[in-house]
Amino acid sequence: MVDRGTTPAPAAPLPADWPVRAEVSLALNRMGSFDWDLDSGLMHMDAPALEVFEMAPDEYDGSPATLAERVPPAEAERLDAVVRHAIEGGSSTYGAYFRIRCRDGSLRWTHTQGHIRRGDDGRAVRVLGIIRDATQELAHSAERIALNEERRRQTSVIDETTAALAHAITVQDVIDVLGGGQGLGRLGAVSLVMGLMDNGRIHVVAEGQAGSWVPELEYTRVDEQYPMSEVVRTLTPRLITSPEEFSRRYPRLWPYIEPLDVSAAAYLPLIAQARPLGAIGLLYRGKHDFTPEERNLLVALSSSIAQGLQRAMLFDQEHDIAEGLQTAMLPRSIATFPGARIAVRYRSARFGREVGGDWYDVIPVPGGRVGAVIGDVQGHDTHAAAVMGQLRIALRAYASEGHAPATVMARASVFLHELDTDRFATCLYAEVDPVDGAVQLVRAGHIEPMIRHPVSGCRPLTVAGGMPLGVSAAFGQTDYPVTRVVLDAGETLMLFTDGLVEQPGKDLDEGLRMLSTAAAGGPHLVEELADHLSAAMGERTGGDDMAMLLFRREGEPIPEIGRRVHQHVGQGDPEALSLARRMIIEAVRDWGAGGRADEVELVADELITNALMHTDGGAVVTARMPGGAERRLRVEVQDSSSTWPRRREPGETGVSGRGLLLVDRLADVWGVESRGSGKSVWCEFVLHDWPVG
Repeated sequence: MVDRGTTPAPAAPLPADWPVRAEVSLALNRMGSFDWDLDSGLMHMDAPALEVFEMAPDEYDGSPATLAERVPPAEAERLDAVVRHAIEGGSSTYGAYFRIRCRDGSLRWTHTQGHIRRGDDGRAVRVLGIIRDATQELAHSAERIALNEERRRQTSVIDETTAALAHAITVQDVIDVLGGGQGLGRLGAVSLVMGLMDNGRIHVVAEGQAGSWVPELEYTRVDEQYPMSEVVRTLTPRLITSPEEFSRRYPRLWPYIEPLDVSAAAYLPLIAQARPLGAIGLLYRGKHDFTPEERNLLVALSSSIAQGLQRAMLFDQEHDIAEGLQTAMLPRSIATFPGARIAVRYRSARFGREVGGDWYDVIPVPGGRVGAVIGDVQGHDTHAAAVMGQLRIALRAYASEGHAPATVMARASVFLHELDTDRFATCLYAEVDPVDGAVQLVRAGHIEPMIRHPVSGCRPLTVAGGMPLGVSAAFGQTDYPVTRVVLDAGETLMLFTDGLVEQPGKDLDEGLRMLSTAAAGGPHLVEELADHLSAAMGERTGGDDMAMLLFRREGEPIPEIGRRVHQHVGQGDPEALSLARRMIIEAVRDWGAGGRADEVELVADELITNALMHTDGGAVVTARMPGGAERRLRVEVQDSSSTWPRRREPGETGVSGRGLLLVDRLADVWGVESRGSGKSVWCEFVLHDWPVG
């Protein structure tokens, strides 16, 4: 109860500076103020506001752009969006939290609020506001944000590594994913070492960029005092947080690690299906501890790496078995033949158990000839490889018996058709005589070959073809046409399967052009040329299997001067004789022999007829333009007989003996040259009216 008769006590006196100024009140609350003139663009900041930005008054020129130097680009973009939305949207206030960069480089949370003043027309002309340090206010939020960001980073590392390992097919692919610069950066390490279990030992198979692989320790026992041995033995990770700890725990390894300036390391067992596959070591610089989150990350990573490694090891094992099976069915060695150099190359498919039916073979044929085979059985599995092995042996047997090339191919087709299989095969068989270069080719649905001249380059060879082996027999169409060509000295016949030239997403013609270009610029020796083509085409083609056979006829190459055509003519082969005559006629017409066309045709026909009538074998007919100032056309007929022709005067009633007399009268010059076991009869015609160009 209040005593009404008592005089009340006087009120406490007010401070002399009451009321308190606004800037003092703001400063007491760690706030500063600003006044932003939108028309001029200038912004006044009081001293407390500049302190929030850790900026002295003499460092600020009134431009907001100066303040932006302290705001990270992402934060500035977000703050500008908030202010612009408020101004353009008609709001009178706005507020936002954003981070600024302090002088020491750290980030600090800041809060701002603004009041927008507008003119009579509603246009924003001025913003008055405050800015304050919100570090303490958001301390717990910042910790949560940092923790969430760390969790996102860890999840991202695991996801990225797992995704990269999903594309790893072989163990080497896994090593490339982890040991490359991108992989080490993803894992936060400067170097990596990985070892796999191999007959009770740990085999080091990979090193990182810093050269942490010690050759002396390539194989180590599980019971030795090394970190990878320890984690494999105990199936638990080993984290090392200082050089002193490293040198104390592993004194035998430390001398090799010390030059790498490593401050910490993590060694993890690689376990799949409760079985240790090996271990991985990550080496760090400038790191001295592992947080619980980092430890969990390393355990999760080791599990992901182990799963990818297990798949890759299984793939490598399957691929080695499949490749061994297919290789065992190919010839172990290639026989040598006088007058020829042969090189073969083979590449197996790159997809685990997938093996193809590609094969090659080189077969001695009666009469000193050589059979060259290239083929491809349909499919990519062990059944295709098995069919290939049987078909190769059958075709080899038919060719060795001396059957004609067309017969060899027909019998091989019947053999495949009668096998208990639904597979077909493409094949190309070439029978070559290294002495005169005569080649007979038979093609069963296979890609056409090429001929490479050491000077003039590489050209495709058109070969008449029939249906694939097995298919032709099923339809009763085993009459394969034979294409005859002549392989000059120095030329190389190139047989190959489509795996050499097929490229993903591109047509076959482009691959053939690339092969032709690579062959034209390749080395001279046939073995080196085979390596060159394998390397050049292997970089561009896919993972299909490939077989290649190169047959080079030895001898000095004939210079490709001017123009040249040639044709092989067998005895008793009227079709080939007709083709040779037509070839000469077309060459004479195309090369502009003018008034001498009839003479050239008559003499060429006489030489061909003499070779077929007076020798035991066939003949090779060539027409070409030799070099020199005088334009000439040269016709050569080469046969296998060592008996030279004799010119003799025929009697009045004689019906023979006029051939060489006719040659002598019509040709400007003629002669005979020895060619190995045979000879070449040649003649030349001077073409005075041959057009230039």
